[in-house]
Amino acid sequence: MMKKINIALLIVCILAFVISACAKPPTEEMNRAEDAVTRAENDADAVAFAPNTLVRARDALIKMNTEADAKRYDSAKNYAAEAISNAERAVTEGRAGAVRARDEAANIINSVGNLLSETTNALNTAKQVPNLQLDFDALSWDLDAARRLYDDARQNLQANNTREAIARAENARSILSGINAKITDAAQAASRKQ
Repeated sequence: MMKKINIALLIVCILAFVISACAKPPTEEMNRAEDAVTRAENDADAVAFAPNTLVRARDALIKMNTEADAKRYDSAKNYAAEAISNAERAVTEGRAGAVRARDEAANIINSVGNLLSETTNALNTAKQVPNLQLDFDALSWDLDAARRLYDDARQNLQANNTREAIARAENARSILSGINAKITDAAQAASRKQ
């Protein structure tokens, strides 16, 4: 009886060794994970707008390779699936982020366009008011600078450089707000003198 148990135990050990020796790394899944993460890393929108998800994809890829090196192939396969999922999510989030940024840039640029018209009208009206204490040459120069920034912002938006478009539009808005504040202050000062 003892001999039968030892033989059975020996057979079980041999089978376990053979099965573990026959286990192979999930090469196909690992290759797909590498490809998915590489695609996400080369997607400008994913890099710009989904960096945290991209980091999770890279981390899963590192864990996948660590597990494969340790011959824990089921775990490596799970991390491969996680890397693929996160890489695909990074690309999707990147596209959505790019659309949001483009919409935000378009909205800011449109508002600056309206403010540019209003400021131009306000400056032209202020020039007609006698004894208004303003440096019209400096304000005209500022208005031209704001107009150039606005034009640059529109060009950047057309080139899908949304961050630069937003930065230039906000800079133009700041200049225009400063011009309007100076016109308002001068008008209030002139009305107090009357």
